[in-house]
Amino acid sequence: MLIVGMFYLYALSYGQNKYTLNGRVVDENKQALTGATIYVSPAAKGAFTDANGNYIIKDIVAGIYKIEISFIGYNSIVDTIDITGNKIYNAHLSESAINLQEVVVTDNYVETRKKEESLNIEIVNDDYLKQNMGGSFMNSLERLPGVTTIDIGSGQSKPVIRGLGFNRVVVVENDIKHEAQQWGADHGLEIDQYAIDNVEIIKGPASLMYGSDAMGGVIDMKNRKLPADSTYGGSVDLSGKTNNDFVGTSVSLYGRKRWFFADFRATFLDYEDYKVPTDSVDIYSYRAPLYQNHLRNTAGKEQNLHLTMGIIKTKFQSKFYISNVYSKNGFFANAHGLEPRNVDTELHDKSSRDINYPYQQVNHFKAINTSQYNFGKAKIETDFGFQRNFRQEWSQYVSHGYMPATYPTSLNANPDLELQFDKYVYSGNLKFSYKINDKAQFNSGINSDYQDNRIGGRGFIIPAFKQLNLGGYILGKYASSVKSIIQIGVRYDFGDIRAQAYSDWFSSPVVSNNDTTYQYLQRAGNINGNFSNISWSLGYNYNAEKWSFKANMGKSFRMPTAKELAANGVNYHNFSYEVGDAGLSPEVSYQLDAGLEYNSSDFAIGATPFLNYFTNYIYLNPSSEHNRLYGNGNQVFYYTQCEVLRYGAEIHAHYQLLKPLQVGIIGEYVYSEQQSGEKKGFTLPFSPPASAILNVKYQKQKIKFIENAYWSVDYKLTAPQNNIVPPEEKTDGYQVINVGLGGDVKLKNQKISVSLQVQNLLNTKYFNHTSYYRLINVPEPGRNLIMNISIPFSGKIKRK
Repeated sequence: MLIVGMFYLYALSYGQNKYTLNGRVVDENKQALTGATIYVSPAAKGAFTDANGNYIIKDIVAGIYKIEISFIGYNSIVDTIDITGNKIYNAHLSESAINLQEVVVTDNYVETRKKEESLNIEIVNDDYLKQNMGGSFMNSLERLPGVTTIDIGSGQSKPVIRGLGFNRVVVVENDIKHEAQQWGADHGLEIDQYAIDNVEIIKGPASLMYGSDAMGGVIDMKNRKLPADSTYGGSVDLSGKTNNDFVGTSVSLYGRKRWFFADFRATFLDYEDYKVPTDSVDIYSYRAPLYQNHLRNTAGKEQNLHLTMGIIKTKFQSKFYISNVYSKNGFFANAHGLEPRNVDTELHDKSSRDINYPYQQVNHFKAINTSQYNFGKAKIETDFGFQRNFRQEWSQYVSHGYMPATYPTSLNANPDLELQFDKYVYSGNLKFSYKINDKAQFNSGINSDYQDNRIGGRGFIIPAFKQLNLGGYILGKYASSVKSIIQIGVRYDFGDIRAQAYSDWFSSPVVSNNDTTYQYLQRAGNINGNFSNISWSLGYNYNAEKWSFKANMGKSFRMPTAKELAANGVNYHNFSYEVGDAGLSPEVSYQLDAGLEYNSSDFAIGATPFLNYFTNYIYLNPSSEHNRLYGNGNQVFYYTQCEVLRYGAEIHAHYQLLKPLQVGIIGEYVYSEQQSGEKKGFTLPFSPPASAILNVKYQKQKIKFIENAYWSVDYKLTAPQNNIVPPEEKTDGYQVINVGLGGDVKLKNQKISVSLQVQNLLNTKYFNHTSYYRLINVPEPGRNLIMNISIPFSGKIKRK
């Protein structure tokens, strides 16, 4: 029905006349502005002004559009135009030292954000995500310098920024912090990468604006695109991958009539067990053979629905986002539980697409409202959100320790439900900004959320808990000159966490004074803790014609999680017994960031060094103890704290050899060292090794019938990681070649965008030090051919 509807809409728009939009952009003195950006949406057409300030955009279908004209250092113009024939639109831009962050999706927006933000940031759009599509949303971003992932199979991954991950990186979607079970190494993000059109990655501590947990950085996903008045449209995305026979489609439909708009998207994905370039893996002392190179039971599927609607007025905007992301994927059968040898290989190897025990299924529901009120120089923004994250992990019941051989029917529960987490999150933000003049801007805000996390299942790792987070900040920006911007801010945070006591559902023997009694052992006691902190930040930006410099220093903090405070159980995914500490203090970090960049018409180079010091970093410390009460002698890990020193940098450079041919390099390095405690002198777990990408890219506006054509080759070199903390193993270096090509083709008036990648071209066997499966010697996926086809369509809604 969706395909039939698409062709019906296409038939309505076919044959419409096309016109030309042209004009001239000048400054207040009527001097031409060379390189100003003109963008027309939703036609998705743009142009740059030439040396005389002139521009021209061809092949625009009749309709009402939004035009955006911007230039660095000048106030942008956003207007609505009615195209009924060839049209001339001239613009005068006024100079401004500080630009408010407007809803702009042009390349100029990216440059403006980078020049006005004192922290180092990367900004990418949906085209980048499609051209670099990985197995998950975060895999699609890991080509960016300073961004890596902790992978859990082919469809799940966690973000890592400059070596920091888990609860030290905040993920934000539509201005609301994404809250799930991010404390787990085997828990990925419940994000639909097809539903994202703009991503900002902030590298470094961003606690000032985003609160606790943003010590390492922020992944901020925004949907900035707004349809023009009296238009409709959408897109059909088709994706396929050869390594795990992935098939997926995502279909969107949108429309706008005057002040009301709506957007709907549905995404469906299905994939089988992924393949690795080896016929066996060594799980500690056991070698597990692999059938036809498949990592058995890593198949999965995903079904997502999104609905967006809103009101667009001159001084008021309000948007509603409703989404439901559902996924079901298996765990590598030989790496879950305590008996990797006792796996029914005949069952698992019968089909590479079925999902057997053990597996997890996750459903994440979101309802978000964001509103904006404009009062001339002032702006008020409100964000309200509700989330429910429901996660279940299933595996066949096996008695461990003193668990009964048969699960008692009196418990009225499914014995195969290993773990269950049911989390309800209520969020609210209030933000106020005031532009005092062209040189000064004031921002303030309040962030809050309340979390209620409930548990179930036969296993135990963390207790049920309730948590309240509340914080407020003040930030000021002042342009001391056209080239210099100073930023200063302060924030106060308060957090309260209440964890519930938990006791075993089965009895265990306890020996006291030579007497043995059977008791229901308490695994966690009641915890009532509250934490508070003052954070601050001081930043400076200098933007010359070709040079830019930025520096930022600040203090940030993170309150301990329920797992860090009260964990007491087996983690079956990595064969460990983990124990929390109710006496942990909040993490406090001090960081200095800098960035230096040079840009010319054919050459660019930049470096972003950082220095980071933690007074009390929290991590899992392996001990010499082994727990035999709940399993077959799992090594015991205790949450502890220590001082940590971290430093590193990212570099990037590119040179335009010829007009269509560019060569470049991207590199990153992170060093971490514990300065106190039992592991003094050691690094931190999951520390990424140094790496670099050598890139060659060819792009041309048109090659025969292909528009916006490109091809690229990435040669990635990763150094060995010999700086480890036990029980990690040293990881050899490796080299991998990835290639990509694509462009737009037209069938009559219909544009079709095609992108093709070949990842791991030579089918190289290598290990990723930050992969979750590195602990059990599972190599990274083998050669993978990825294709994405995007078919956009649009038209005009006729006025009565």
